[in-house]
Amino acid sequence: MLKLDAYKLKWIAIIAMILNHMVIAWWEIIPLPLAYPMYLVGGLTFPIMAFFVVEGYKHTSNLKRYVGRILIVGLIALPFHFLTLGLALAPNLNIMFTIALSLGVLKLYDKFEGGPMFWLPYVFIIAPISLFFFEWSFPGVTMVLLFYIIKDEKSRRFWPPVIAILLNFAISIILVVPKMMSGLIDGEIYDAELTGLTADPNFALVSMTFLVGMFASSFVLRMYNGERGKKMKWLFYAFYPGHLAVLAIVALILGLVNFDTIQGWLT
Repeated sequence: MLKLDAYKLKWIAIIAMILNHMVIAWWEIIPLPLAYPMYLVGGLTFPIMAFFVVEGYKHTSNLKRYVGRILIVGLIALPFHFLTLGLALAPNLNIMFTIALSLGVLKLYDKFEGGPMFWLPYVFIIAPISLFFFEWSFPGVTMVLLFYIIKDEKSRRFWPPVIAILLNFAISIILVVPKMMSGLIDGEIYDAELTGLTADPNFALVSMTFLVGMFASSFVLRMYNGERGKKMKWLFYAFYPGHLAVLAIVALILGLVNFDTIQGWLT
């Protein structure tokens, strides 16, 4: 089996992230046959990131500084994230805030040793907050947690993305399907409350490939050889807001940003 160090795996995640975000930001000009494989590869991104978030948590000497750096990057990226992804899908905090929240969850888990005092706020406070306000929502935060609490290394690299897929399906059934059925009853494909890409049936089909990419990440992570490889901490911190800025600028130049969506949210 091919073996990859952390440096190479992170580059896979970065490339996958770019392809994923290109589809969302430039949806109107990306050929549909090309959107499928691009979005599929995009499914690799967060499972790899989540895995190394846990590795970072285990080895950091200063958790507050670690979280602080992530939040700063998240704040810098926020307006570009909003223009490229938020207008197309839903207004939420970007993945850096999800990572920061996940690190807080790991700290809380350690503090209460995984007992009831952890699971009660996790289920009744963290779950709904992450579900509605954070990118990757509850499945993403849960994936990070599972990468931490599963101890068997073989299982740890396989089950977190798989369980996150199942959570995505469950959430879709609970939240999205009723809206779709309401729209069908009214003679429309989707409920009128859905805007942007969420109202496009073609994107709904493309987004299913994302789950295939998530599943594939379980096998990609098995290639990790446990070695760090070259350092890339500051490169990633700069790359995340940087690539969103480029996508946003191009989208604005090409007139791909639909500001009417903002009005839809506000009214």
